[in-house]
Amino acid sequence: MHIFGVDIGGSGIKGAPVDLDRGDLADERYKVLTPHPATPDAVADGVKEVVDHFGWTGPVGVTFPGVVTGGATIRTAANVDKSWIDVDARALLGERLGGLPVTVLNDADAAGVAEIQFGAGRDRQGTVLLLTFGTGIGSALFSDGVLVPNTELGHLELDGHDAETRASTKAKDDHELTWEHWAKRVTKYLAHVEMLFSPELFIIGGGVSRKSHKFLHLIEGIKAEIVPAQLQNNAGIVGAAMRAAKGG
Repeated sequence: MHIFGVDIGGSGIKGAPVDLDRGDLADERYKVLTPHPATPDAVADGVKEVVDHFGWTGPVGVTFPGVVTGGATIRTAANVDKSWIDVDARALLGERLGGLPVTVLNDADAAGVAEIQFGAGRDRQGTVLLLTFGTGIGSALFSDGVLVPNTELGHLELDGHDAETRASTKAKDDHELTWEHWAKRVTKYLAHVEMLFSPELFIIGGGVSRKSHKFLHLIEGIKAEIVPAQLQNNAGIVGAAMRAAKGG
């Protein structure tokens, strides 16, 4: 069964048909740059370009980098234009895609459900936390495989700052941090999250997951097991398609 997934990020909008039997992309993903400013209309145009690239005419799952309630309404917009807040993204994108059925969910939640079903969290019980490191820090919290949606743990306070401004990969790039220096910030962040939630497993996702060999061994003193996301940066696309297959 193939369903289309789109992952809206702070830097790129990427998508592809997903083979839901395998939990993997059915075709090479197509990506466009996220517009700046990332207004609803501009981003919707980017989503349309990605979907149209494949000539897709079925259901579409779309991730969003912020809180999404009811599979439709945007409540926060930390890394895109603030004009997204209170927008019915399902209606906007559905109209832009010519009436295709659209489902919208938080980007980290999408990556998490994919990793729980097909990746590093498969068959894991207890408390599992997926954290996506990219333009910001996204989070997906699971208890015995059940998602607690819209946790947004990237906005916890760390050293008096929004955590994602200190420990995201954007922060690493902006401040030209070495892997060692960045790993120290990530360690401090993970220790704070661990104190609050006591997970058995941290899954590290986002684009940086494919470079886990550069930093995971530098993270010390965390009791939970720490592993890279197996679906890496495709997890959000797969999770969006999974949610669309369920109809929201």
